[in-house]
Amino acid sequence: MQSVIPYIRAVLEDRRFLTLLFFINLGGTIYGYIWYESQLRITEPIFLLFVPDSPTASLFFTLAIAAWIWGRHWKLIEALALITLVKYGLWAVVMNIWTLVEVGEIGATGWMLVASHFLMAVQAVLYLPKYAFGVWHIAIAAVWTLHNDVIDYVFGQMPIYGRIMEHIRVIGYFTFWLSIACISLAIYAWRRRNVSVAGEAPQPVK
Repeated sequence: MQSVIPYIRAVLEDRRFLTLLFFINLGGTIYGYIWYESQLRITEPIFLLFVPDSPTASLFFTLAIAAWIWGRHWKLIEALALITLVKYGLWAVVMNIWTLVEVGEIGATGWMLVASHFLMAVQAVLYLPKYAFGVWHIAIAAVWTLHNDVIDYVFGQMPIYGRIMEHIRVIGYFTFWLSIACISLAIYAWRRRNVSVAGEAPQPVK
């Protein structure tokens, strides 16, 4: 198993794979904004930025990948990408499974959303060693994430999910703690990177 990890890491960081991943996420982002079109039509302009949660999360990751391809790190974008991609990826999976339990079926589109959003979260976690953000980037991303929760559940701008909307208070409570968990994941990634860098043995002078 240990011998497989460096190979997987090499594939994940290969420029050709990153380019493929960039276009996959770009396509998913565009599709996501189109999917939100009907809700955006009835959204007040002041809230437009905060309604399409998942496509904005994948947009952050798309931008982070673009920076990696160019050999750079956009640290705030990376922090936003990790936190929001995992959060809204898992959130959509839970909401669709919840809808399945309540309604009895979610159709092909529902299962597509389950698979695609689960993979959103997975890809964000796979790149944990790649992120270079610092504590201030996490703090700003945390404010963005929790502020988005306020917009969704205090101002009523959450994504519309049919019958389960009657459980809005429970959904809001779950979402808050999901946000905290994802922020904690970002802190873990930051601490892990710092320990790894501090533990590297100095190279001998030649």
